[in-house]
Amino acid sequence: MLRHEFQPGRLVAGCFLTVAGVVYAGDAGGAWEAPWFVAFPLVVGGLCLAGAAGVLSRSIRRKGRNPGRPSEPWSTPRA
Repeated sequence: MLRHEFQPGRLVAGCFLTVAGVVYAGDAGGAWEAPWFVAFPLVVGGLCLAGAAGVLSRSIRRKGRNPGRPSEPWSTPRA
């Protein structure tokens, strides 16, 4: 498996969407009663936390880079 960079924002978003799915699966299976509006705070809260984690992760990565190198791949190379 190829190595890839860790993206905590996607992990957080996936966890919250999975929890929302489990809540509704439990409701559909009769394990408990979940009101119809439960998904909105779960999904919106999860996406807000995922965005915050992504911004924090990006700022930490940019801070650790070499200041002499361009940070974006589309920037022009130095001659």
